[in-house]
Amino acid sequence: GGDFTVVVNKSTVPIGSGNWVDAILREAYERHHGHRPDGQFAVASNPEFLREGTALADTLYPDRIVIGSDSQASLDILNQLYRPILNQSFTPPTVLPRPVGVGAVPLVSTDLASAELIKYAANAFLALKISYINEIAAIAGKVGADIREVARGTGLDARIGPRFLNPGIGWGGSCFGKDTAALVATASEYHLPMPIVTAARDVNHRQRTKVVDRLLDELNIIKGRKIGILGLAFKPDTDDLRDSPAIDIANLLLERGARITLHDPIATDRFRREQPALAEHLTDHVEGVFDDADAIVVATEWTHYRDLDWAKFAPTMRSPLILDGRHCLNADKLTEAGFRYLTMTAPAIPPRTHA
Repeated sequence: GGDFTVVVNKSTVPIGSGNWVDAILREAYERHHGHRPDGQFAVASNPEFLREGTALADTLYPDRIVIGSDSQASLDILNQLYRPILNQSFTPPTVLPRPVGVGAVPLVSTDLASAELIKYAANAFLALKISYINEIAAIAGKVGADIREVARGTGLDARIGPRFLNPGIGWGGSCFGKDTAALVATASEYHLPMPIVTAARDVNHRQRTKVVDRLLDELNIIKGRKIGILGLAFKPDTDDLRDSPAIDIANLLLERGARITLHDPIATDRFRREQPALAEHLTDHVEGVFDDADAIVVATEWTHYRDLDWAKFAPTMRSPLILDGRHCLNADKLTEAGFRYLTMTAPAIPPRTHA
């Protein structure tokens, strides 16, 4: 209709995709109209920073909004579009009130390539933080330090912050693995090594095999043992199974000859559809995970599992061993209930005995 159009890409895409989309549109326009476009449209990047489980809050009350284009007109239009969120001048929905302290939202208005790289840089840095604390956790286990206290004391530094300093079996999901791989691949096109990002990926992958190693340390033999896994989604408050550590751990245990039982409070139906080869090991009742089990692995930090009546499950197990793969349970509570409590690095804490 002759109006100027902004074509916005919100997806996380390889750097340079905006230029590629622009070229495709220009070629299509010229084929259709018989002449080159003369300022009819421009491509912009507006990467999303939404977390699964909190997407609505992240949309209305974001940490920042990033817009990138090589067209000033596009930047002006997106600035106007986001103005109610940037100024927080909209009326919040009653189901999601504005958090206390939320003020004006920062806007990063930049060029196309920079906006695309910001998304990759942010996700890669978060992945680095998780892998970093897992490396520190390995040292903590050797020297007898409490990794949760180490993480807390480190995160209180305002330059570092506490988020994503959670030791455990590592990250999963659709973003970190894909985005770090894409960043490494893009850098390789320019003959640039990415040793830090590559190391973060390697550390994260090793955390999954380390679960098996920790169980071997305690059980000596895994073949024929019954191992229960609590949590299948890659994180709580979602049923997303993409690159879930629990799936790799389940397959590794099966390869070692273990018998496994799997449970998740939300993701079971999706698991049956997406993982048919493992579906026979599912149970709809959490009690089935504990029954006659030699060990339990907590793979997802669901509140549902924190709130279990753990004392009633210990007597139903052949060997009441808990591997807290997310450092999310109360060790005192579990040892009081009769469990041997194990984390990814620290020596097992024996159950408490009562005189």
